[in-house]
Amino acid sequence: MHVLRFSDLCAQGKVAGQRVFIRADLNVPQDDAGRITEDTRIRASVPAIQMALLAGAAVMVTSHLGRPTEGEFKPEDSLAPVAQRLGELLGREVPLVRDWVDGVSVQPGQVVLLENCRVNKGEKKNNPELAKKMAALCDIFVHDAFGTAHRAEASTYGIAEYAKIACAGPLLAAEIDAIGKALANPKRPLVAIVAGSKVSTKLTILKSLARNVDQLIVGGGIANTFMLAASLKIGKSLAEVDLVAEAAAVIDAMKSRGAEVPIPVDVVTAKTFAADAPATVKAATEVADDDLILDIGPKTAERLAQQLKEAGTIVWNGPVGVFEFDAFAKGTETIARAIAASSAFSIAGGGDTLAAIAKYGIERQIGYISTGGGAFLEVLEGKTLPAFDILQRRATA
Repeated sequence: MHVLRFSDLCAQGKVAGQRVFIRADLNVPQDDAGRITEDTRIRASVPAIQMALLAGAAVMVTSHLGRPTEGEFKPEDSLAPVAQRLGELLGREVPLVRDWVDGVSVQPGQVVLLENCRVNKGEKKNNPELAKKMAALCDIFVHDAFGTAHRAEASTYGIAEYAKIACAGPLLAAEIDAIGKALANPKRPLVAIVAGSKVSTKLTILKSLARNVDQLIVGGGIANTFMLAASLKIGKSLAEVDLVAEAAAVIDAMKSRGAEVPIPVDVVTAKTFAADAPATVKAATEVADDDLILDIGPKTAERLAQQLKEAGTIVWNGPVGVFEFDAFAKGTETIARAIAASSAFSIAGGGDTLAAIAKYGIERQIGYISTGGGAFLEVLEGKTLPAFDILQRRATA
């Protein structure tokens, strides 16, 4: 994928004295008092900002936060806590600017944070007038928010259309490289793990991957639907009976290519969905009518772990069981540790996946951890993200 890269512009000396507008993803979780509870996204935004400052640019940064009503600024929508944390990370004060669309005062070597961009009227619908005003603020637009790359909004897409120069920041460029390595030109065998509660939310992903991967490991409620498709009983487990035929079609599509969807040979069940519910390991053929399947069994986990250790590339989206409950977390832990031990290039994305990676402390053993949830899923579906599309077009214009 050919896009202009901000790092290249800096290396070429084309950033000094320029006004640089960085669209970051600073949409961090907060408690009821507005305090930031987890700052990964802020820390991930720092390299682009430091790169711009070191290059001698006048730097403007903006992001969305929460779900504000356009045109109605409320204190709880403010990026003020983000400005404070960003200042701590950068070792300098980061002024917060409100009502910035019609002009911003910032000098080379300075950085300002522009208040929540989703408060601006026309942001979500990519209003051309708003996008042109944003573009007029800068000489270089830097898209560094992969988490918003699947949305065509004024601060993510429109500004890239009208800015003098539009390029990918280091975080977005790293996502582009990792996605290309995992999906466009993977080292094989290519194994994908897709888990979650419903087939319906990931059906297009499953169909797309079925055309490309060597193994498609399904987990969670999705696996239950595939077990039904394999004529296994699942008791009262979460499943989508109306999509059994679709699951069977995915299995057949994989078989026709000599690939497979491994079906669990054993499972961990309970009678109720609770952290303290007694866990019972059963053969997949022995699930009772009143059983809930809450994890894959140890034999299945070990089989999958062996296959993951032999993989060339691994794409991971979703835990394979209810890993939040320790009694039903062993399957996900086995999978996670197998990925960590594998010599394969691995890319992982999605909120629950990141939570599992953090729980088992394997961050450094994953090849690339994607910062985008919805954007990561759309890439797996085979879609071209709006951000990638506009940056590619601007690079060749």
